[in-house]
Amino acid sequence: MPAATQLSATTSIASPTLWAATVAVLVALLALDLLLTRRPHEVRMREAVSWSVFYLLLPVGFGAWLWSAFGSTVATEFFTGFVVEKSLSVDNLFVFMLLLSAFAVPAALARQVLLYGIIGALVLRAIFIALGAAALSSGTWAFLLFGAVLIVTAGKVLKDALGGHDQEVDISTMRSVRLLRRLIPVTDGYRGARLIVREQGALAVTPLALAVVAVFATDIVFAVDSVPAVYGVTEDPFLVFATNAFALLGLRALYFVLQGALTKLGHLNHGLAVILAFIGVKLILHWAHGVWAWVPQIPTLVSLGVIIAVLITVTLTSLYANRRAERRTLPTEEPAEEPAERPGER
Repeated sequence: MPAATQLSATTSIASPTLWAATVAVLVALLALDLLLTRRPHEVRMREAVSWSVFYLLLPVGFGAWLWSAFGSTVATEFFTGFVVEKSLSVDNLFVFMLLLSAFAVPAALARQVLLYGIIGALVLRAIFIALGAAALSSGTWAFLLFGAVLIVTAGKVLKDALGGHDQEVDISTMRSVRLLRRLIPVTDGYRGARLIVREQGALAVTPLALAVVAVFATDIVFAVDSVPAVYGVTEDPFLVFATNAFALLGLRALYFVLQGALTKLGHLNHGLAVILAFIGVKLILHWAHGVWAWVPQIPTLVSLGVIIAVLITVTLTSLYANRRAERRTLPTEEPAEEPAERPGER
């Protein structure tokens, strides 16, 4: 290990220079995405896989740098938080898929809608992270609050999963969409990649704008559980922001890679419920340890192992359940008909 000292979980690695460099790289990547999406096109699998690999190598490289600069504790917290965010984002992708389908977004425009949604999500996560940091600085009660939020969320997710409730999106009931429709007219169809157009002398928004607003509105819901979940791994606001940023940057490319496989992960919500509940318990134990020193805490490395084990388990059980379902639906083989007797054959 280099001369850099091993930092504890409560020590922040954030410096103005590090924050500035991280935000600059983030802005540069988003600007590159905006430049590439100026000409809408349907994303092919090869392109989606290439971008997914690129956005996977970025956090790996960043985590390796954290390890060399600040030690294994900080790097482990970053990787654990990233795995948590990435696993939660897969469930978010399924909701995005339903939204794009509900708005009948053309395949060539899906990439642009997702990009706008990711930018909005980054802004919201930054706000929630700042609020979370302020809450943590005011007292350890915030850990108890975050833990309770995650356990309640886990219960709701598990209840829906066990009840077999399919995720549905009714855009007519979304307040943000209804409010936008009341404020400004909506065109009867898409106008390419434009969000606002002028028709018959009046401004109007396109269905693409409604889809962007709907995605942005769902980002608010996602931030409520994702930010406390990462705070259950690390108390450093910079690491919380970095894990969110890296997970969100690769979200759009991952959407096109997993678009056909998302519906096959039938046990994903079961696993996410377990992960959220586990982190909730971890936060409550951390709060209790500050009050009663004899209460044990869950190490970050153990958390990483549990999260990875849960994700692998639900993936394997989902695949097994899919195979069993396919076997049930296979048509039974009918006995071959005997050839008809030819005249004179006896």
